[in-house]
Amino acid sequence: QVQLVESGGGLVQAGGSLRLSCAASGLPFSTYPMGWFRQAPGKEREFVAAIRWSGTSTYYADSVKGRFTISRDNAKNMVYLQMNSLKPEDTAVYYCAAGGFRSTRGVSEYEYWGQGTQVTVSS
Repeated sequence: QVQLVESGGGLVQAGGSLRLSCAASGLPFSTYPMGWFRQAPGKEREFVAAIRWSGTSTYYADSVKGRFTISRDNAKNMVYLQMNSLKPEDTAVYYCAAGGFRSTRGVSEYEYWGQGTQVTVSS
């Protein structure tokens, strides 16, 4: 049974930082591309960042480029999202996802999803 469990969300002031973590189990983690997505109230789920299995290729939404960094530790089955210079518009539930073999940015391309962690950025 595949499980993805996110942690690290919370309330932070604008300009602050958070680090999200995602612990994966039940899948050959080192072979899977991993992604982070987010969904704000009343909006569709959107791509944030992705990382290939080796960690050498990373991809970002334009809205977070230069502020967020995705990384992974295949020895620990973990993927991380370091979020700096947070803005109120970053407020959303953040989801970890596994898959994206054909496309790293498409929601429908990912097979497995975590339950999400809330990030709230106050102005």
